[in-house]
Amino acid sequence: MTDPAPLLVVDAPSLLYRAFFALPSSIKGADGGSVNALLGTSNLLLQAVERFAPRAVVLCFGAEAAAYRTAAWPGYHADRPPMPEDLVPQWEVAPGFFGAFGWPSEHAGDLEADDLLGAFARLETEAGGRAVLFTGDRDMFQCVTEDVTVLYPGGKGGPMEMDPAAVRAKYGVDPSQVPDFIALRGDPSDGLPGAKGIGEKTAAKLLREHGTLEALLVLAATPVAARSAGLSPRAIGALTDQADELRAFRDIATLRPVDVTRPEDGQTRWADAAAAARQRGMNRLAERLDALAT
Repeated sequence: MTDPAPLLVVDAPSLLYRAFFALPSSIKGADGGSVNALLGTSNLLLQAVERFAPRAVVLCFGAEAAAYRTAAWPGYHADRPPMPEDLVPQWEVAPGFFGAFGWPSEHAGDLEADDLLGAFARLETEAGGRAVLFTGDRDMFQCVTEDVTVLYPGGKGGPMEMDPAAVRAKYGVDPSQVPDFIALRGDPSDGLPGAKGIGEKTAAKLLREHGTLEALLVLAATPVAARSAGLSPRAIGALTDQADELRAFRDIATLRPVDVTRPEDGQTRWADAAAAARQRGMNRLAERLDALAT
């Protein structure tokens, strides 16, 4: 029995930003505006569609920073610069542009796109299906199971498929431990400093030995037991002094549920996609899409 075709769930903000910075903004469309983000994201998604033959494709958008996350830690996303001027109009038209491909967009409301990706992954697997999450956000490794793969862009041979073994090889922890790992190690891209003096290797080692952040915090609260268990004075100090912060970091890193509807099967509309690309002056992309339509 063959595996079912997966649902391809796309972190649209992640790919749009990645494509914008990977390609020059001098790539212009029919109206003279930059189309580098739209073009680059299209190419990434076409590669993924060819690779996985998904049953459907859905793009996810959301808030830049969910209110509960900034309330828990004011530094969350605080150092991120404003959206580049040339990206703004591309961002605004992206749902309509990709909608012409037959790829709908969903918005997480007050939550973030990654919360929406996690919700689609859960729903798809609960229905007996598989999901591929296309994202450059390593927080999403927490969703990885035997039926959920993260497609992580940036590898030399193209995007990397992150299954449970790949997550363990990269971080030294199981996917379910990723929020605890982020809390301990920190995440500079999100403005989370982590535990003082505990780096990536130490964080992974502590979690392999003790399971969860909460178990470590409980252990550290009894210094004699913590020392007997092999925790260093530095680790004990960080875990006791920063206990509330670390719990907040883990909460921030943990995805929130979103009420979603399972997408119906849908084929890419190559001819409509080609027309949309041609309308925006992306003629080489349109030619590629025309060829796929025949």
